[in-house]
Amino acid sequence: MQPFTTVTAVAAPLVRANVDTDAIIPSRHIKTVGRTGLAAGLFAGWRYRDAQGGSPNPDFVLNQAPYSNARILLGGENFGCGSSREHAVWALVEYGFRAVLAPSFAPIFFGNSIRNGLLPVVLPASCIGEIEAVVRDDPGENAVTVDLIRCQVSAPGVGPFPFDLEPQAREMLLEGLDSVGMALKNRPAIEDFIERDARARPWIYLT
Repeated sequence: MQPFTTVTAVAAPLVRANVDTDAIIPSRHIKTVGRTGLAAGLFAGWRYRDAQGGSPNPDFVLNQAPYSNARILLGGENFGCGSSREHAVWALVEYGFRAVLAPSFAPIFFGNSIRNGLLPVVLPASCIGEIEAVVRDDPGENAVTVDLIRCQVSAPGVGPFPFDLEPQAREMLLEGLDSVGMALKNRPAIEDFIERDARARPWIYLT
Protein backbone atom coordinates (compact mmCIF):
# COMPACT_ATOMS: atom_id res chain seq x y z
CA MET A 1 0.00 0.00 0.00
CA GLN A 2 1.05 3.60 -0.51
CA PRO A 3 2.13 5.19 2.79
CA PHE A 4 -0.01 8.06 4.03
CA THR A 5 1.77 10.96 5.70
CA THR A 6 0.31 14.27 4.50
CA VAL A 7 -2.03 14.86 1.59
CA THR A 8 -3.08 18.26 0.24
CA ALA A 9 -5.71 17.98 -2.47
CA VAL A 10 -9.10 18.98 -3.80
CA ALA A 11 -11.89 17.73 -1.55
CA ALA A 12 -15.23 16.64 -2.98
CA PRO A 13 -18.28 17.37 -0.80
CA LEU A 14 -20.71 14.45 -0.59
CA VAL A 15 -22.12 15.31 2.80
CA ARG A 16 -25.05 12.91 2.97
CA ALA A 17 -25.96 10.74 5.95
CA ASN A 18 -25.99 6.95 5.62
CA VAL A 19 -24.13 6.61 2.34
CA ASP A 20 -24.05 2.83 2.16
CA THR A 21 -21.69 0.48 0.38
CA ASP A 22 -24.24 -0.23 -2.37
CA ALA A 23 -24.29 3.50 -3.13
CA ILE A 24 -20.49 3.58 -3.10
CA ILE A 25 -20.39 0.72 -5.60
CA PRO A 26 -23.62 -0.99 -6.72
CA SER A 27 -23.47 -4.79 -6.88
CA ARG A 28 -24.01 -4.77 -10.65
CA HIS A 29 -20.61 -3.09 -11.02
CA ILE A 30 -18.78 -5.70 -8.97
CA LYS A 31 -17.47 -8.04 -11.64
CA THR A 32 -14.21 -9.02 -10.03
CA VAL A 33 -12.93 -10.45 -6.78
CA GLY A 34 -9.75 -8.39 -7.13
CA ARG A 35 -9.01 -4.83 -6.17
CA THR A 36 -8.92 -3.38 -9.69
CA GLY A 37 -11.51 -2.58 -12.32
CA LEU A 38 -13.88 -1.00 -9.80
CA ALA A 39 -13.29 2.74 -10.14
CA ALA A 40 -15.71 3.07 -13.05
CA GLY A 41 -18.51 1.80 -10.81
CA LEU A 42 -17.81 4.21 -7.95
CA PHE A 43 -21.07 5.96 -6.98
CA ALA A 44 -22.51 4.65 -10.25
CA GLY A 45 -26.13 5.16 -9.21
CA TRP A 46 -25.50 8.89 -8.77
CA ARG A 47 -22.61 9.36 -11.16
CA TYR A 48 -24.43 8.10 -14.27
CA ARG A 49 -27.85 8.60 -15.79
CA ASP A 50 -28.07 4.98 -16.93
CA ALA A 51 -27.42 1.64 -15.25
CA GLN A 52 -24.65 0.77 -17.73
CA GLY A 53 -22.59 3.83 -16.79
CA GLY A 54 -22.42 5.26 -20.29
CA SER A 55 -24.03 8.64 -19.64
CA PRO A 56 -22.47 10.81 -16.90
CA ASN A 57 -24.81 12.83 -14.70
CA PRO A 58 -23.51 16.42 -14.86
CA ASP A 59 -25.18 17.25 -11.53
CA PHE A 60 -23.09 14.75 -9.57
CA VAL A 61 -20.11 16.26 -7.78
CA LEU A 62 -17.42 13.95 -9.23
CA ASN A 63 -18.49 14.87 -12.76
CA GLN A 64 -17.76 18.54 -12.11
CA ALA A 65 -14.35 20.19 -12.40
CA PRO A 66 -12.23 20.36 -10.34
CA TYR A 67 -13.97 17.82 -8.09
CA SER A 68 -13.32 15.10 -10.67
CA ASN A 69 -9.68 15.17 -9.50
CA ALA A 70 -10.54 15.07 -5.80
CA ARG A 71 -8.39 12.92 -3.52
CA ILE A 72 -10.30 13.74 -0.33
CA LEU A 73 -14.00 13.05 0.21
CA LEU A 74 -16.23 14.94 2.65
CA GLY A 75 -18.98 12.65 3.91
CA GLY A 76 -21.89 12.61 6.32
CA GLU A 77 -22.81 10.54 9.35
CA ASN A 78 -22.60 6.73 9.23
CA PHE A 79 -20.56 6.73 6.02
CA GLY A 80 -20.02 3.25 4.59
CA CYS A 81 -22.97 1.56 6.26
CA GLY A 82 -24.78 -1.43 4.74
CA SER A 83 -23.09 -4.59 3.55
CA SER A 84 -19.52 -5.43 4.50
CA ARG A 85 -18.25 -5.52 0.90
CA GLU A 86 -14.60 -4.54 0.80
CA HIS A 87 -15.11 -3.54 -2.83
CA ALA A 88 -16.46 -0.18 -1.61
CA VAL A 89 -13.06 0.76 -0.22
CA TRP A 90 -11.24 -0.74 -3.21
CA ALA A 91 -13.33 1.41 -5.59
CA LEU A 92 -12.59 4.60 -3.63
CA VAL A 93 -8.86 3.83 -3.55
CA GLU A 94 -8.66 2.91 -7.22
CA TYR A 95 -10.45 6.14 -8.16
CA GLY A 96 -7.73 8.02 -6.30
CA PHE A 97 -9.19 8.90 -2.91
CA ARG A 98 -6.70 8.89 -0.02
CA ALA A 99 -8.97 10.04 2.80
CA VAL A 100 -12.64 10.30 3.75
CA LEU A 101 -13.71 12.85 6.36
CA ALA A 102 -17.02 12.23 8.13
CA PRO A 103 -18.68 12.62 11.55
CA SER A 104 -18.95 8.82 11.87
CA PHE A 105 -18.31 5.63 9.93
CA ALA A 106 -19.80 2.17 9.87
CA PRO A 107 -17.32 0.03 11.87
CA ILE A 108 -16.67 -2.58 9.16
CA PHE A 109 -16.07 0.10 6.52
CA PHE A 110 -13.73 1.90 8.92
CA GLY A 111 -11.66 -1.27 9.42
CA ASN A 112 -11.64 -2.10 5.71
CA SER A 113 -10.35 1.41 4.99
CA ILE A 114 -7.41 1.08 7.37
CA ARG A 115 -6.41 -2.28 5.89
CA ASN A 116 -6.49 -0.92 2.34
CA GLY A 117 -4.67 2.39 2.73
CA LEU A 118 -7.69 4.72 2.89
CA LEU A 119 -7.63 7.09 5.88
CA PRO A 120 -11.03 7.48 7.61
CA VAL A 121 -11.02 10.72 9.60
CA VAL A 122 -13.71 11.29 12.21
CA LEU A 123 -14.49 14.99 12.68
CA PRO A 124 -17.50 16.75 14.23
CA ALA A 125 -20.20 17.70 11.75
CA SER A 126 -19.53 21.37 12.51
CA CYS A 127 -15.90 20.98 11.36
CA ILE A 128 -16.97 19.15 8.21
CA GLY A 129 -19.38 22.03 7.57
CA GLU A 130 -16.64 24.63 7.89
CA ILE A 131 -14.40 22.73 5.50
CA GLU A 132 -17.25 22.21 3.05
CA ALA A 133 -18.07 25.93 3.00
CA VAL A 134 -14.47 26.84 2.17
CA VAL A 135 -14.23 24.15 -0.47
CA ARG A 136 -17.45 25.14 -2.21
CA ASP A 137 -16.32 28.77 -2.27
CA ASP A 138 -13.32 27.88 -4.47
CA PRO A 139 -12.55 24.15 -4.65
CA GLY A 140 -9.51 24.57 -6.87
CA GLU A 141 -7.77 27.13 -4.69
CA ASN A 142 -8.98 25.96 -1.29
CA ALA A 143 -7.32 22.58 -1.10
CA VAL A 144 -7.69 20.55 2.08
CA THR A 145 -4.69 19.17 3.97
CA VAL A 146 -4.94 15.92 5.91
CA ASP A 147 -1.87 15.45 8.07
CA LEU A 148 -1.59 11.99 9.63
CA ILE A 149 1.76 12.82 11.25
CA ARG A 150 0.16 15.56 13.37
CA CYS A 151 -3.35 14.04 13.20
CA GLN A 152 -5.02 17.21 12.02
CA VAL A 153 -7.02 18.57 9.08
CA SER A 154 -6.94 22.10 7.76
CA ALA A 155 -8.09 24.22 4.84
CA PRO A 156 -7.49 27.89 4.01
CA GLY A 157 -8.92 29.95 6.84
CA VAL A 158 -10.24 27.02 8.89
CA GLY A 159 -8.66 24.57 11.29
CA PRO A 160 -6.48 22.86 12.11
CA PHE A 161 -8.99 20.34 13.40
CA PRO A 162 -7.43 17.50 15.44
CA PHE A 163 -8.56 13.91 15.04
CA ASP A 164 -7.82 10.65 16.80
CA LEU A 165 -6.73 7.33 15.33
CA GLU A 166 -5.81 4.14 17.16
CA PRO A 167 -1.98 3.82 17.26
CA GLN A 168 -1.71 0.56 15.30
CA ALA A 169 -4.05 1.84 12.58
CA ARG A 170 -2.00 5.03 12.32
CA GLU A 171 1.21 2.98 12.09
CA MET A 172 -0.25 0.82 9.31
CA LEU A 173 -1.20 3.86 7.24
CA LEU A 174 2.00 5.81 7.87
CA GLU A 175 4.12 2.84 6.80
CA GLY A 176 1.82 1.58 4.05
CA LEU A 177 1.41 -1.85 5.63
CA ASP A 178 -1.53 -4.22 5.66
CA SER A 179 -2.17 -6.73 8.46
CA VAL A 180 0.33 -9.21 7.01
CA GLY A 181 2.96 -6.53 6.67
CA MET A 182 2.45 -5.50 10.28
CA ALA A 183 2.90 -9.10 11.41
CA LEU A 184 6.08 -9.46 9.36
CA LYS A 185 7.65 -6.57 11.25
CA ASN A 186 8.06 -9.19 13.98
CA ARG A 187 9.62 -11.71 11.60
CA PRO A 188 12.89 -12.20 13.57
CA ALA A 189 10.93 -12.99 16.72
CA ILE A 190 8.58 -15.30 14.79
CA GLU A 191 11.47 -17.19 13.20
CA ASP A 192 13.26 -17.44 16.54
CA PHE A 193 10.16 -18.94 18.14
CA ILE A 194 9.72 -21.46 15.32
CA GLU A 195 13.35 -22.52 15.61
CA ARG A 196 13.10 -23.03 19.39
CA ASP A 197 9.72 -24.73 19.14
CA ALA A 198 10.93 -27.10 16.43
CA ARG A 199 13.71 -28.27 18.73
CA ALA A 200 11.32 -28.71 21.64
CA ARG A 201 8.47 -30.33 19.68
CA PRO A 202 9.91 -31.73 16.43
CA TRP A 203 7.01 -34.15 15.99
CA ILE A 204 4.56 -31.38 15.03
CA TYR A 205 6.67 -30.07 12.12
CA LEU A 206 6.63 -31.55 8.64
CA THR A 207 10.07 -32.33 7.25
